[in-house]
Amino acid sequence: MTDILSLDATAQLLALETKRISAAELLEASVARFDAVNPRLNAVVTTDLERARRRARAIDDQRIAGDHLGALAGLPMTIKDTFDVGDMPASAGLKGLLGRTARDAVVVARARAEGAVIWGKTNVPVMAGDWQSYNDLYGATSNPWDLTRTPGGSSGGAAAALASGITALEIGSDIGGSLRVPASFCGVFSHKPTWGLVSQRGHIPPRPGTAAERDLNVVGPMARSARDLRLLLSVLEEGPLAAKAPPAELKDLRVGLWLEEPGFPLDPEVRALVEAFAQKLAGRGCAIELVRPVDGPALLAAYRRLLAPLIAEDLPASARRQIQRARGLARLAQHFGEGPRAWASQIFDYTATHAEWLAADEARAQSAQHLRGVFERHDVLIAPIAPVAAFPHDHAPFAKRKLRLSDGGTIPYGSMLNWISMATACGLPATAYPAGLSAAGLPVGVQIIGPRGGDARVLDVAQAIDEALGGFIPPPAPKI
Repeated sequence: MTDILSLDATAQLLALETKRISAAELLEASVARFDAVNPRLNAVVTTDLERARRRARAIDDQRIAGDHLGALAGLPMTIKDTFDVGDMPASAGLKGLLGRTARDAVVVARARAEGAVIWGKTNVPVMAGDWQSYNDLYGATSNPWDLTRTPGGSSGGAAAALASGITALEIGSDIGGSLRVPASFCGVFSHKPTWGLVSQRGHIPPRPGTAAERDLNVVGPMARSARDLRLLLSVLEEGPLAAKAPPAELKDLRVGLWLEEPGFPLDPEVRALVEAFAQKLAGRGCAIELVRPVDGPALLAAYRRLLAPLIAEDLPASARRQIQRARGLARLAQHFGEGPRAWASQIFDYTATHAEWLAADEARAQSAQHLRGVFERHDVLIAPIAPVAAFPHDHAPFAKRKLRLSDGGTIPYGSMLNWISMATACGLPATAYPAGLSAAGLPVGVQIIGPRGGDARVLDVAQAIDEALGGFIPPPAPKI
């Protein structure tokens, strides 16, 4: 039973289809794994096992009867706790959001309609607002590679559950790297779709019942293989994924390597791993060219301006009033160095006027227009995800946090926004691929970025790399 949990979702589904294992047995294997490792990880924070067991038995009966079954029939799944699941409303890390009468989020309903057996929710930071996954309701989630470190956020519980074998598929979301950073930190795969490809309805934040689709935010799959990303995205997407191109050939694939950007720091160990990954691709025939696809600092400034009001919308009214009063002081502080107040003003200026928002929107549109030309010359871009590998748990106030580099230096915590900003601001698809282990033995991922609407091509490339080089490596057993 433990062997089957090491397989990816596609292989587990084949085992179900060929009756090597029943849905009920696979669910119990997942629960046993949860019982064994979750006390140390705290990845799965709430369960609905009785309903899941009834669901698994019903699918087994349907399979025996020869009924038509969906693409995920009998596969146990957990869901990030920012998505409403019937009888398990999304808490987003807040006790006050529990106790609601919730219906399945759109993506949860789609997975369930294809036969997924949903049995648990995975941990997140409060309102999905951090690159660590902890809250007062459920506590902190640890990284299966090193329990003293974070698995990332906001889909940190999801990534930890995947890496540790508790689940084979997860649904995450990303507005500030929340799919890609946890995938990088835990050594798993994720796909940030083109903006608008997958419904956000039933995702918290924004507040329950919101109808509008949030700018910048996307919902996407997480898995332990590239082929599993394609499988789950085909279930979640609003319309049919762009017609699958012929299988990607690594030979002569035109790859732009984005590794240099003024003001975007990068840990030496992370840089070395990304360079080694590019060299492996070159050895497989890829044409690698160093590129600077956008003016990174300019686009980052626009992205922050677009992002901050979205985050502020979910703050209490009293907090928003305090921000308004502090705006003048915060802006003055920008002129006095890079102290905590100045840094906070750059990251958390939530009070953009409509004219300022329009200027930021125009800046990203100009970048997106430029990128169309970049993708005429390159099939995909490859870039770092985070400036560092998984870092130690740090629950100090945001403005006091620093990221420590392997050479002893430190960089601002907000540097986590840098490398993920382009794909987010411009609505581009980006697959997080586990590139390998750093010199310190921690996973490091890269982004495979494609043109807007090019999800199928990006996933083709990720799958070709996965089949050629191998991607997921399980964490050492003693760690979990």
